[in-house]
Amino acid sequence: MDRPNPSAFASELHHEHAAHPEIAETIPLRKTERLPFTIRIVADDASLQKAVMMRQIAYGRHLPEFANKMTVESGDYEPGTVVLLAQSKLDGGPLGTMRIQTNEFAPLAVEQSVRLPDWLQGTRMAEATRLGVAGGAIGRMVKIGLCKALYLYCEQQRVDWMVITARSPLDREYEAMLFNDVFAAREFLPMAHVGGLPHRVMAKPVAVARERWAAAGHPLYRFMIHTHHPDIDLSAADLSFGPETVGCLEASHVGYGR
Repeated sequence: MDRPNPSAFASELHHEHAAHPEIAETIPLRKTERLPFTIRIVADDASLQKAVMMRQIAYGRHLPEFANKMTVESGDYEPGTVVLLAQSKLDGGPLGTMRIQTNEFAPLAVEQSVRLPDWLQGTRMAEATRLGVAGGAIGRMVKIGLCKALYLYCEQQRVDWMVITARSPLDREYEAMLFNDVFAAREFLPMAHVGGLPHRVMAKPVAVARERWAAAGHPLYRFMIHTHHPDIDLSAADLSFGPETVGCLEASHVGYGR
């Protein structure tokens, strides 16, 4: 597989926008929008326990045996890793969670199962794992919020590639969010860090994500790029208490069971 070139993406999109100035004319001014929940980086054991509870609930819908074994993991504390927790503003209850691991200090979790191709070697990557959200409409909204938090975090940490593994049929949701296959098209491979279940490995370049959303007329473009959500606050330090500190500049479906 040839290495995708983010610069080529950007150049191509620049020419597309030049040929279609109406795209630029329809970009809205940034607005501020409040959410019925908050998304924060976990910074204490009590919040981490809430995240684990949310994982168990979400994975339990589809992988009950795997969910029953879930607990706080060593990966939750590793340097270069943060755990996100979405909590209801009404009662403080957990509504969603995601773990983000960069490869600054250690290989990604997916690399326990596969060797990533050469075009990803030497790049700065972040993998989203242990994603779980509440059911119903609020859960769908939380998924989109967590996805935005992932993108913001990757921008802040100067990550080159967002990497995910996705089981069927949730892989189609990542396709809709413009993630591309790392290996053969729609190839599923067993993943050691998710109980050996077959998943697609997919990636998305961070540097040109907003341009690609704009060019595609993506329905989440305004939410992701042109709306400021102060309830998505990535300012806390990660649980490892390492040298990394995240500051939020401004502040989809993704599926359960990553």
